[in-house]
Amino acid sequence: MGRMFGTDGVRGIANSELTADLAYKLGRAGAYVLTEGTHKPKILVGMDTRISGDMLESALVSGILSVGAEAICVGIIPTPAIAYLTRKYKADAGVMISASHNPVEYNGIKFFNRDGYKLKDELEDRIQYIIEEGLGEIPLPIGGDLGKKIVEDSALEDYIDFAKTTIDGNLKGMKVALDCANGASYKAAVRTFRELGAEVVVINNDPDGTNINKKCGSTHPEELMEYVVKKDCDLGLAFDGDADRCLAVDEKGNLINGDFIMAICGKSLKDQGKLNKDVVVVTVMSNLGLDIGLKKSNIKTVKTKVGDRYVLEEMLKEDYKLGGEQSGHIIFLDYNTTGDGLVTGLQISKIVKDAGKKLSELAAIMTELPQVLANAKVPNDKKNIYLEDEEIISQIKDMEDKLQGSGRVLIRPSGTEPLVRVMLEGKDQRELDVLAHSLANLIEKKSNK
Repeated sequence: MGRMFGTDGVRGIANSELTADLAYKLGRAGAYVLTEGTHKPKILVGMDTRISGDMLESALVSGILSVGAEAICVGIIPTPAIAYLTRKYKADAGVMISASHNPVEYNGIKFFNRDGYKLKDELEDRIQYIIEEGLGEIPLPIGGDLGKKIVEDSALEDYIDFAKTTIDGNLKGMKVALDCANGASYKAAVRTFRELGAEVVVINNDPDGTNINKKCGSTHPEELMEYVVKKDCDLGLAFDGDADRCLAVDEKGNLINGDFIMAICGKSLKDQGKLNKDVVVVTVMSNLGLDIGLKKSNIKTVKTKVGDRYVLEEMLKEDYKLGGEQSGHIIFLDYNTTGDGLVTGLQISKIVKDAGKKLSELAAIMTELPQVLANAKVPNDKKNIYLEDEEIISQIKDMEDKLQGSGRVLIRPSGTEPLVRVMLEGKDQRELDVLAHSLANLIEKKSNK
């Protein structure tokens, strides 16, 4: 079979691709691999609000207990809380049952090691290998050596207490709208902001198991954009289903995506002397306007492949403090080991309060350049044609010359579909549209000969 783990754990349609049987096997193999040699290990287990969470939690926990490990169940809680609490509780590993921003029919299982980091490929591959080999090497303890399930009722409170420590002072005088995506932030975000003194108005915080991410949250912020203006708020914050992402909305109802948030937070950290090496780590999909905006504040960007794991890898390697993606998955390494939507929302809110300015004014630090995306349908074995075909190479160079340093051409083969994505960025939307589709047509034509 192919690789079981994707870029963010094991994910699929619950009860079809991600079955209770697979969850049990992941619990067994994951607990074994992550706690080998540990006496009576303990593993933290949390989930988002999906209806399939209970089924998968029961199966996963059964697998964990069958290895002789303790399962500390913390219920509905944001993904970044699992990363933090695994460290706080000195657990041997953490597991989150969530499919993040995906629709309700999907679910996922992602593991964290004892330090709160997502697993390296080698560990994921070892878990998969043990499952494919029939779990034969895993011992089956009996009697008093079996594991025990423990429900930790104070977990949410412990995470909220931590989140509040990531800003100095309070948020009194601020009026903040929250869109909780009917997901894992529905208690944590509301309580945190209220306890910090903000006036809070909320939408989409009534999960029923089936409405997570449904036309709401960070993937559908339109309702929040209207709500912020209607309720005369200072800003709005939109989380995704497991609350590791956060997008903002300014007082005028404009969406403030992850690039703008990184620009604002990057400048603030630099002004406080907390931005190590004056660098923000971004992916190749971040808008060129972010580079230009940060450069005005003498901040450099370091670019990685798309995916928060690559951003984190680069941050750890060079001890950078801030990094993330346009999607709002932002890592503040001084506070947590993964993207944390609540921490992101708190940082941006405190910056607005302390600056005494509107969020729209702060967002003027960068101007987003127009982007055009065009897809070329290509056979899977021809996805690298843009690196090999002389005519395509020549056309790309001509386009880069035409954009004259005020734009760029980015080609990305899809990892899941027979497509090559052509993205052009620059100042003139019409020109970009013509160029992008011309290049996509050429790639499609030459690869389907």
